[in-house]
Amino acid sequence: MTSFSNSTPAAQRLASLTSWDADWSGLRVVVAGIGVSGFAAADTLIELGARVVVVDASVTERAEAQADTLRIVGAEDVLLEPDAVARLPKVDGEWPELVVTSPGWRPDQAMLAEAERRDIPVWGDVELAWRVRTRRGKKTADWLAITGTNGKTTTVGMTESMLRAAGLTAVAVGNVGTPILDAIREPVEYDVFAVELSSFQLHWASSLSPVASVVLNVAEDHVDWHGSYEAYLADKAKVYENTQKACIYNAEQIETERMVEEADVVEGCRAVGFTTRTPAVSMLGVVEGLLVDRAFIEERRDHAAELGSLTDLGPVAPRHMVANALAAAALVRAYGVEPAAVKAGLQAYLPGDHRIQPVADIGGVAWVNDSKATNPHAAAASLSAFEHVVWIAGGLAKGVAYDQLVADQASRLRGVVLIGRDSSELAGALARHAQNVPVYRVDPGQTGGDQSAGAAVAGSDVMASAVRLAAEHAEPGDTVLMAPAAASMDQFDSYAHRGTAFVEAVHALARDEAGSGRDRGETTEE
Repeated sequence: MTSFSNSTPAAQRLASLTSWDADWSGLRVVVAGIGVSGFAAADTLIELGARVVVVDASVTERAEAQADTLRIVGAEDVLLEPDAVARLPKVDGEWPELVVTSPGWRPDQAMLAEAERRDIPVWGDVELAWRVRTRRGKKTADWLAITGTNGKTTTVGMTESMLRAAGLTAVAVGNVGTPILDAIREPVEYDVFAVELSSFQLHWASSLSPVASVVLNVAEDHVDWHGSYEAYLADKAKVYENTQKACIYNAEQIETERMVEEADVVEGCRAVGFTTRTPAVSMLGVVEGLLVDRAFIEERRDHAAELGSLTDLGPVAPRHMVANALAAAALVRAYGVEPAAVKAGLQAYLPGDHRIQPVADIGGVAWVNDSKATNPHAAAASLSAFEHVVWIAGGLAKGVAYDQLVADQASRLRGVVLIGRDSSELAGALARHAQNVPVYRVDPGQTGGDQSAGAAVAGSDVMASAVRLAAEHAEPGDTVLMAPAAASMDQFDSYAHRGTAFVEAVHALARDEAGSGRDRGETTEE
């Protein structure tokens, strides 16, 4: 969030906007972006009585439909064209008093940079949501805040499940897909929000004060957006600022503990660690296959409260899944949830698609979709869960390095199938650290080089080719794992589209294999 003087009338007015019932009327606001977050922000501000201009470079059919809706509900203007984002627009002939940006917009984007030069503050949709969360006549939901390089969506889902098992009215919001602003405006009186926060969202926020917060883990990611790994870590650390009751940290990553040590928290806030090993006092951890709490009980020096078992996480409990469960448990225990509800919540939780998702077993080869593994840290956790892997990987690298990932995982690789328009960084790491592993390349020219509907179709063709290549080189007992360690937008609409393309390609392969078996007079089980 841009810093600015509080001495001007405009700054004083913005400082007073700390509830839904504050005087938002006539406030001149430019909203950057008309996607899910931007639309929610614009719609909320219009409802509050602000004068809103929305700007986006997108000219898609969906963007046009969103624009039409905002014009109908009272937007001053909606500007959709690539040139519109090159400069800061005026609102009814005057400079805006505030810019609210969608989280994906980089700080050095031309329009946002101009706002900073003009000393116009920039908020994100999360900052806006925090400021309007209190509304006369409606219960205010508490926030449990979750960030980290990997595991955010899984942890926020587990947290939601545990809260609901405790009988609380709770919902997962934020980067998980449901804008916080939409939940605030629902006619439901929520007790608590499980809030997933990306580093982008945290960059544009400064007023948050969650009941409890956690940084699950950190690894090099989004360096292109933040400018450096140090800047990325600094934005992640903001989740701990002003935390009220408990800052939860990963005891196996010293960086997260240091973030807590340096955070300016509410007086009395505790530091609570989680570990996949035996926990010390004031930690949650694992003892003989049980998840245990030595933090939120009175006799924690000599005892531990059982919260569940590894079997509650399903037939396979990779180490990172255990860590996510412990982090979620720490958050809800800080909120006052009893151990029995933690266990019930874990048992009720259903992992989402595209996260180490078993797809099929074809001829003794397991096919697994982990399209959500969009960086090396996530891919490492996924690869570590399997002994022999044909790895489908590649895409937008986001400025990260792959040497450590490949060096650590080379021994389990049977082969690698590279996708992505430019996977030269990953290819180089494989050449340096996995010389004996065969690498196969899917022709990147099949994508068409843009993000149009045509590119989406071509991306599906790329995945079908990758699946065929992997099938040719996988042996019984192997796992074909699609864990790209990269973003998807060079060939797919999203990681979900990439994962769906993989699932569809594997199912098509299974049908082909079944048909071949019938042609040879073999029988197959349905």
